Amino acid sequence: MSEHELNKGMELLFFAYRDFVAEPDRILAPLGFGRAHHRLLYFVARHPDMPVARLLEILKITKQSLSRVLGELVRTGYVAQTKGPVDRRQRLLSLTDKGKDLERQLSGASRARVARAYRAAGADAVDGFARVMLNLMTDGDRRLVERQIDDSQ
Repeated sequence: MSEHELNKGMELLFFAYRDFVAEPDRILAPLGFGRAHHRLLYFVARHPDMPVARLLEILKITKQSLSRVLGELVRTGYVAQTKGPVDRRQRLLSLTDKGKDLERQLSGASRARVARAYRAAGADAVDGFARVMLNLMTDGDRRLVERQIDDSQ
């Protein structure tokens, strides 16, 4: 693999990510929310009643960072917290109806972009893309992501 090919791949990732997040960023901006809010909404939507500890594991952010973002989403009525049925100290997260509506807007825009790209690239490219993305991750993250994807189907 040449340095030129590697640089090309890096630039493609940069520009694809920039455009991938542009529409969700536009939707979130008037609410005063950013990408951290988007990620939290996305993963809680995929896994209702997700424990806070699991979300910290997925997002790899500090408790302090999560607390700020989660607090905003709870105060503004997008996320609900309930106590765990066995361990009352455990906090389980789910989206409110308002949160589900926002998350549908955000993911709908992203899903449409991914669907267009998949259709344009073809089935073989979709599988190759998944392999490349998984291999960009550390082994531990790859296992976590594969489990996360399997759990969310």
